[in-house]
Amino acid sequence: MTEPSLDLSIVIVNYNTCQLLDDCLQSLAAAEKPPNGMEIIVVDNASTDGSQEMVRRQFPEVILLDNEENVGFSAANNRGTAVAHGRVVLFLNSDTRVEREALVRPLAYLDAHPEVGAITVKLIYPNGQRDPDNHRGFPTPWNALCHFSGLNRLFPGRPRFDGYFQTYQNFDETHPIDVIAGSFMMMPMALCRELGGWDETYFFYGEDIDFCYRIRQAGYQIIYYPHVTVLHYKGASSGLRKESADIARPPKETRVKVAKESVRAMQIFYSKFYSDQYPKPVTAVILAGIQVRGWLRVLKHQLK
Repeated sequence: MTEPSLDLSIVIVNYNTCQLLDDCLQSLAAAEKPPNGMEIIVVDNASTDGSQEMVRRQFPEVILLDNEENVGFSAANNRGTAVAHGRVVLFLNSDTRVEREALVRPLAYLDAHPEVGAITVKLIYPNGQRDPDNHRGFPTPWNALCHFSGLNRLFPGRPRFDGYFQTYQNFDETHPIDVIAGSFMMMPMALCRELGGWDETYFFYGEDIDFCYRIRQAGYQIIYYPHVTVLHYKGASSGLRKESADIARPPKETRVKVAKESVRAMQIFYSKFYSDQYPKPVTAVILAGIQVRGWLRVLKHQLK
């Protein structure tokens, strides 16, 4: 492995979000660059909407890796990092737009704090609301129960009942957090490779929670850095999110597949990290609950 020659490698996985990807790349072109340069790597998962042609035509400086099939989010990210030359990597969604200092400020924080294994920024929806999925605790049985049963809403701002989204935190201050989203995840490339990259057992959903768990297991902090913001349209590739329903509507086949994969991701994570930590009856109840929730989620998109 050659020594890193750039400050930053940005890896973007794309699947049928041509216009959003165009907007994202334009925002990166306008953003302040790190002093020793950066590269942008787009890994396209067999899009059929002209995404690949757009990148070649509009952004010839971007490294484009075009997959012959949709290999999923984890595998595509790993393909991107395999050819990257940056000492730091930023995993960025194609449905984001960065502001001018969204690259250099978190990079400077990461450089100044070697105890930090990953950092994110404040993601906001087009309506100005904060993306809650970019600030979470781990989905322990208790955290999941409080979240899905509504106990967190009955006792708002109480850490004991709000361990899932942790809304009791001060969102105007930098602070450690357990889980950030793969929508904007910046980390040292050496740590990414040391941990073996993204777990390709996951196809879509859950892989960012898994990666964060392994970063924390390795003894590193994960930081929420709200002093820059990034616009996030949310779920444009999957079609499961109401936040992007007006700008992206994948076919039913895609939405049902992603719904199934989101449930499988929860099963993989729990079996991988929690099944040995809790009594077997608890594990059985949790996995049954995940399955029921999965049936409901899939049925919802089958009927649309």
